[in-house]
Amino acid sequence: MDPLSEVLSLLSNEKSFFGGLKAGGDWAIRFPAYKAVRFTAVVHGVCWVTIEGTEQPIKLEAGDCFMLTRRQSIVIGSDLSLPAISAGSVYSDAVNGIAQHGDSEDCFLISGRFSFDDQTDLLMNNLPPIAVIKGTLDQAAILRWALQQLTDELSKPSLGSTLVAQHLGHIMLVQVLRIYLAQEGSGTANWLSALAEPRIAATIRAIHSDPVKRWTVESLAEVAGVSRSTLASRFKQLTGMTPLEYVSRWRMQLAIRSLRNTHVTISSIAETLGYESDSAFSSAFKRIMKCSPSDYRHKQKH
Repeated sequence: MDPLSEVLSLLSNEKSFFGGLKAGGDWAIRFPAYKAVRFTAVVHGVCWVTIEGTEQPIKLEAGDCFMLTRRQSIVIGSDLSLPAISAGSVYSDAVNGIAQHGDSEDCFLISGRFSFDDQTDLLMNNLPPIAVIKGTLDQAAILRWALQQLTDELSKPSLGSTLVAQHLGHIMLVQVLRIYLAQEGSGTANWLSALAEPRIAATIRAIHSDPVKRWTVESLAEVAGVSRSTLASRFKQLTGMTPLEYVSRWRMQLAIRSLRNTHVTISSIAETLGYESDSAFSSAFKRIMKCSPSDYRHKQKH
């Protein structure tokens, strides 16, 4: 499995949400900050979006899509100068996840929200707070297709619609990330852009394929075919962390998944991830997660 697929596979599907909004007239709705990656696409109509802490609104037209990667509230509407009403009040009467605001349907939006495990956001936090994909792009063809299929599933649910909507939502998320990577990722400093640089991507693939190995900067530099100093500098520039920090954080991702979803003993998890002792594993876990593995597992059960 490639690194992007592995990161996205850690999405908590049971915490995914998909819904729609049909709005007409003059309107402005505030959506709260979620600990999740979110995307919203415009099926038809025109609207504006502004993110908490920014002043410049973004215009969205039919086929356009945007992805939010930070825990920030947003306001979407036809007129952002209006007092924004709470999304909770709008969605309280939603039917099949689709809410209606106003008497007409000037604008129709489809949204998806994906809840990540606790540590995955450390792999995503260098992405920009918002990535906008224009529906007119040739690369957005699959995105447009998935949007139409997702619209049909939400508007006219039938047997299996929940599962189909989840898969379509994942397709849209992957396509947004792919298009962002092709357009901007290689020119900005974030984890996703590292996948666009072949030598750095090679080290990430190596780490993901063999997280148990006792990696060193030297051995990773050999994989990349560059000097130790070049790898260390470029890796930190692109991902915001050193190569060995990435190794540790990816191991913690795998540990988190085991602690949350299995009853495997902590000793077994430590051994599986290549730690020489339980104490070494616990120390590494505490350094990154700020609690012990046992405390983390206990919190997940309550």
